[in-house]
Amino acid sequence: MDLDAYSAAHRDEWEELARLGSKSSFTGVEADELIDHYQAGASQLSAIKTTAGQSIQGDRLSLWLSRARLRFTGASTNVLSQLPRFFVNQLPAALYSIRWLTLVVTAASVLIAVIYGAWASSDPQVLAATNGSEADMEQYSKDFVAYYSNYSGSSFTGFVWTNNAWIAAQSVFLGIFGVFTPVIMFQNAQSVGLAAAGLGHLGQLDTFFLYISPHGQLELYSIFLAGAAGMRIFWSWIAPGHRGRLRALAEDGRAYFTIVVGLAISLFVSGIIEGFVTRQPWPWPIKIGIGTVALAAFLTYQWVVGRRAARAGETGDLEEFEAGAKQLVAG
Repeated sequence: MDLDAYSAAHRDEWEELARLGSKSSFTGVEADELIDHYQAGASQLSAIKTTAGQSIQGDRLSLWLSRARLRFTGASTNVLSQLPRFFVNQLPAALYSIRWLTLVVTAASVLIAVIYGAWASSDPQVLAATNGSEADMEQYSKDFVAYYSNYSGSSFTGFVWTNNAWIAAQSVFLGIFGVFTPVIMFQNAQSVGLAAAGLGHLGQLDTFFLYISPHGQLELYSIFLAGAAGMRIFWSWIAPGHRGRLRALAEDGRAYFTIVVGLAISLFVSGIIEGFVTRQPWPWPIKIGIGTVALAAFLTYQWVVGRRAARAGETGDLEEFEAGAKQLVAG
């Protein structure tokens, strides 16, 4: 296809589509013309994309088609009808795309926690500076256990869920700046390591791991995943590859912001486990097993369902009809 010749041949039709799409009211004849031009334009856009791929002419036609569609539908696609596609395709594809970076963040966080825990445990001055006096650590030990049963299950679940979801959202949204997300991940790992050192000093390291294991498996992995999403957004405009920086940031930003929805759900599940399971007088293998099953389900969703969605061509981004043309060029 000679794209310039094709565009010249249909220019009058496209300009009429643009003119009608910019109107706020129509006569009956104009409404029929808008639908006719829309149907013809959709077929022509398909032909352009099939033969020429991404192009200035295709982007402009895509924009005019989007405006025209809003004129005769009055609204975008019904949100509820998009939920199955979101949870089966878009969200798992976005999660799958950062699977390796999530593992890197997980490994780095564990390493930082171990380093700080070992450092504090081996130096009494560091332990005192970070965990307080012996009396302070004794009180922290009591509060650590009581923390899981001081409030009703529903209140406690709501509290930890909103707190963790806010941390995850910050990790994603602030990722564009490149600094805040790594700092959040570092501080989170540091606090875990120092808390373990304090309880380990009292001979209660087993208590630390027993109480965080039921909910902590899914909760911590979700936080690490949020950190990976934030860092990936930052990298999108640092190294956009063949895409322009703004296009890369827009596409990856939309895709990774959808991850916040998935994390809100996973953190809600971990909050339920923390609020209703950890406090139960059940054997620890059962309570920890529940947390392990929850993490395994999430990993299956990310790695198995996500792999299937990615192979089907999903990226986690919106469809072009909802997102608009990927690149607009004046002239």
